[in-house]
Amino acid sequence: MLIVVALGGNALLERGQPMEAENQRKNVAKTAKALGELARDYQIVICHGNGPQVGLLALQNDAYKKVTPYPLDVLGAESQGMIGYMIQQELGNQLPNKSVVTLLTQVVVDQDDPAFGDPSKPIGPVYSKEEAEKLSRERGWKIAPDGKYFRRVVPSPQPQDIVELPTIRSLLAQGAITICGGGGGIPVIRKRDNTLEGIEAVIDKDNTASLIAEKLNADMLLILTDVSTVCENFGKPNERKIKKISPKVLAEMSFARGSMGPKITASSRFVRHTHEKAAIGNLFEVLDMLRGKAGTMITEEIDGIEYY
Repeated sequence: MLIVVALGGNALLERGQPMEAENQRKNVAKTAKALGELARDYQIVICHGNGPQVGLLALQNDAYKKVTPYPLDVLGAESQGMIGYMIQQELGNQLPNKSVVTLLTQVVVDQDDPAFGDPSKPIGPVYSKEEAEKLSRERGWKIAPDGKYFRRVVPSPQPQDIVELPTIRSLLAQGAITICGGGGGIPVIRKRDNTLEGIEAVIDKDNTASLIAEKLNADMLLILTDVSTVCENFGKPNERKIKKISPKVLAEMSFARGSMGPKITASSRFVRHTHEKAAIGNLFEVLDMLRGKAGTMITEEIDGIEYY
């Protein structure tokens, strides 16, 4: 059974936690332990987010004025290597008899994607409203709410194709745990002469994980984050935790586009296109999610919605 796992939330950094390397190492060690339990019984492919990390690299990059700041595609590649290294090392410690590989992954996007005119992907650290508005004025950033904080937002085009897909298939055939599509992949466009060129964006990792899962004919897509379930009427007095739901019902509901929205879109697309299952939930409840005892299962096996 092949499972594609999309890591976000507390897998790398707790919300609001200082972006120190040591904090990330400690969180990744916990993540590797949870994923190690999954990898003992299933073949897994791991995708991960990079929002905080690529934003930090952009800030560090901007601080040195003697060179032109590196573009987001290059910073995305840097973050893939950094985060992949940490996950690869900790998973290797958990599973010394398994091969774990990090693959720098280019993901093709459409340069005419409307997302380039409507930034929505949060990156970098969180700020108070006052701090964010000040930075927006000083640096020309677009900002948006992220829970009780505010963050910089950048274009997040839809992934169209995975350049290194044949390599991913080859690694899986050899039994390797493969870390790929990190940060949604390095955003590139395919030119008329069929060559590739990077472009300024950060692709949503859940959408890329969904595309990878579909192209690999995966049996399940797991989107792991720092919430236990998808909620109807989130944050309102009539909030309800969803146990199972069909893609059709999800399509009639609305979710925050900078957080839960992409997870819903990605998981629903995978289920509709493959007729397999997807689940959204807490990283540390991953085995219970597979059994339908935790998280939110998106499936065509029901026509409506089931609550906890």
